[in-house]
Order: sequence, then structure tokens, then C-alpha cells
Amino acid sequence: MWRLTRTTAFKLAIAYFVIVGLGFTLVMERVGENIRDLINEQTRQTIDAEIKGLADQYEVGGLTQLVAVVERRARAPGASIYLVAAPNGVVVAGNVLELPAGVLNQKTAVEIDYERLGEPNVERRALARVFTLPGNFHLLIGHDLEDRERLRHILGSALFTSLLWLLTIATFGGLFVARRLLQRVDAMSAKAATLLRGDLSGRLPLSGADDELDRLARNLNAMLDRIARLMEGIRQVSDNIAHDLRTPLTRLRNNAEQALQLEAGEEGARAALEQVIEEADGLIRIFNALLMIARAESRASRENFSDLDAAELARDMAELYEPAAEEAGVVLRAVAPRPAPIRGQRELIGQALANLIDNALKYGAPEVPGEPAEVFVRAELVGERVEISVGDRGPGIPAPERERVLERFVRLEASRSRPGSGLGLSLAAAVARLHDGALRIEDNAPGLRVVLSLPRRKETKAS
Repeated sequence: MWRLTRTTAFKLAIAYFVIVGLGFTLVMERVGENIRDLINEQTRQTIDAEIKGLADQYEVGGLTQLVAVVERRARAPGASIYLVAAPNGVVVAGNVLELPAGVLNQKTAVEIDYERLGEPNVERRALARVFTLPGNFHLLIGHDLEDRERLRHILGSALFTSLLWLLTIATFGGLFVARRLLQRVDAMSAKAATLLRGDLSGRLPLSGADDELDRLARNLNAMLDRIARLMEGIRQVSDNIAHDLRTPLTRLRNNAEQALQLEAGEEGARAALEQVIEEADGLIRIFNALLMIARAESRASRENFSDLDAAELARDMAELYEPAAEEAGVVLRAVAPRPAPIRGQRELIGQALANLIDNALKYGAPEVPGEPAEVFVRAELVGERVEISVGDRGPGIPAPERERVLERFVRLEASRSRPGSGLGLSLAAAVARLHDGALRIEDNAPGLRVVLSLPRRKETKAS
């Protein structure tokens, strides 16, 4: 029970009760004031009508007839209060035993405390008005406010009872809601405890209500899926690093050891040192690629964004790789006839495009002998996106493997005999995410087409 009262749901229920209670109290107070004003106004109108009638009686029959009428009305059951007083204040007729001092001198309707004739020591409250007759006689007529006070008491009792019921309902309702909410939170906490123990296969339960807790659970489950993929990626990266770096490091050590052998001679030592430098350069390229991927994924490079033309960048990269394409016997064509404005970092986008072209030159040879080897570099506008693509006529990548090759150090070549580290597509994907874009791998029929899709730069009008 103590845990339930400390939940947010229970506190919200009590806060809602306080707000509703205050609002209900203000409404009831306002209603009571309006009813009181209405009763007072009706009482004033009744008093004015009676004064007019008694004044007419005075004009017709004088004081004697007025006194007779007042005495008759005063003796009636449930009568109003009547009083006829002489100029010196002596009571001539009426049913009032005692009045507060100075009442007969009032010119407007006032609320007074009085004692009725025949009911001594019973103080009542009435709304009364004094009318001055010819000869300076005073005529006082009033009505008891007992009905008004009774109505006020009824409203007060209703307010108290309503607030009591509201408090009861809010308490039990808050406990009910808090218990259900606490059960769901406890279930999520229990599952989170298993996750903390290292079991990343579990996921937070969903109730199916699609409420805020379900939305939170879905987001957390998506985060856990991402963490699980990253953990699996780290494991694969560790395995791939151990495999990819062990071979060049072994060659590096062997070449260095060979250079130290005296019988190898100066030429042999020089050749061995050149091999050492080549292997060291390869290792440096791998670590540079890893650093560039980390830099892109950290999103720190956004500060260096500038306005670029993707079409111009595609033509420049194609021209840069044209000698390498000729050496490999591949026809490299750039198709970028129209400007394609984007905003980003030229160095990273250029490196990503270089990796895609390099992969196409390495692995894009046709499977059928005699067919021309071609690589196309395109930059085009597609709606609100700019797509930079590199296509070849090679064997391509099987559809089930196209997501996996975007991970670090993943190479589909099991023997790993060809040069490369398996970081090119990973870097391109990281650069795409940095620029709020995406990297797609598609079938080029035949061959492979890798598309770097980036947001088109919004053109600003000159002021």
C-alpha cells in the first residue's frame, strides 16, 4: 500500500482531486451567492409591494385602518414582520418584540436581527425596510431569511458530501490505477533486471494498449535491438580485426627479421624493408579508415559542412580514377549532366565515393568472358533527394548479404586473397548517416549498383 501511494499515478489522482475539489467549491460558492442575491431581490420586491398596499390602506382609512390591517396580518401563521411606530418610537402595532437601535431611521432595505412577539430570547434574522408615513409615523415590513439560511446550509452539506465522495473515489481510483501501473512497471523492471545480468535476448513486454508505456517499451526494445546488433558487430569486428591484422603483422615481422639477416645482403635487406613499409602503409590505411568511420558516426564533422555540387564531385572522382580504370581494362563513365546541390563535407563524401568506385573496379568484372567491363558514376536529382550511384557489370552481391556487407571488416571473399579491409562500404554508410542520408545496394541487372542518397540542398532566395 505504501508503494502504491508513492506512485506517480496515485499522486496525479490526488492532484486531480484537489483541482476538481477547488473548482467544485468555487462553483458551489458562486451558485450560492447567485441564489442568495436572487432571494434577496425577490424579498425586496415583496416588501415593496406590501409597503405600497399598506400605504394605500393608510391613505384610505388613516392610522386606525393601518393598525387594524397590520394586527390582522401579524397574527397570521408564518407572517412576515410588521411594525407601526409613533414618531417618538413607541410601538403602536406589530409582531416585533425588539429591534436594534437606529433601524427605524434607515432609508433602505437592511438585514436586521430581531425578536418576534411571543418568542422571547429567540433571535431571528430578516430583511426589512422602513417607510415613513404622514405624521412621521414609521411602518416597518420585513421577511425572515430562514429559507435563505436553510438553502445555504443545504448547499454547504452538499459541498461537503460531494468532496467526501470525490476524495473516496479519487483514493480508491488512484490506488486501482497505481496498482495496474505498478504491475506493468514491475514487469518491465523484472525484464530489465535480466538484461542487466547480460541476457540481451529479452525484450520489455507490451500490453497492447498502445499507451505511453507501450510506446516507451517499443523505443527501449528498439534501442536494445540496436545495442544487440552493435554488440554482435563488435564481436565480429574483433574476430575480423584479429584475422585481417594478424596476417600483415606476421608478414611485417618476417620482413623485418629478414632485413636483419646478414646473409641477405644489402639488396635483400632493402627489399625486405620496402615490404615492411608497404605492410605498414596497409595497416595505416586500415586505421585511418576506422578513424574516419568513427569521425563520421560521431557527427562532429557537421561543423565543416559547406554547399557542394554532387554532379561536379562525381565527375572529379571519375576523372581521378580514370587512369586506374584504364590499367584494369575497365571503361569508367561519369553521367552527371545537371547540377545536384547538396550540403555536406566534401572530404568525407569524396572518400565514400572513392571507396565505391574502388570496389567497382576490383569486383565489377563481368562473369561472362568477352563482355565489356564498365563502371558508371551517376549523380542525379530524384525528387527532394540527390542520388550518387556507382554501378558495375560484375557478379554483384546476393540480396541476403547486402545488409551484412555494410558492417565493418565484412568481406564476402572467404579466402581474403584480394586486397582490401572490408571497411569501404562501412565508411560510405557512416558518411550517408552523417548527412541524414542512406546507402542502398541494388541489383544493376547485371551487376551491382550502390546508391548514396542525400537530402537536396534547399535553395535560398536572394533578398
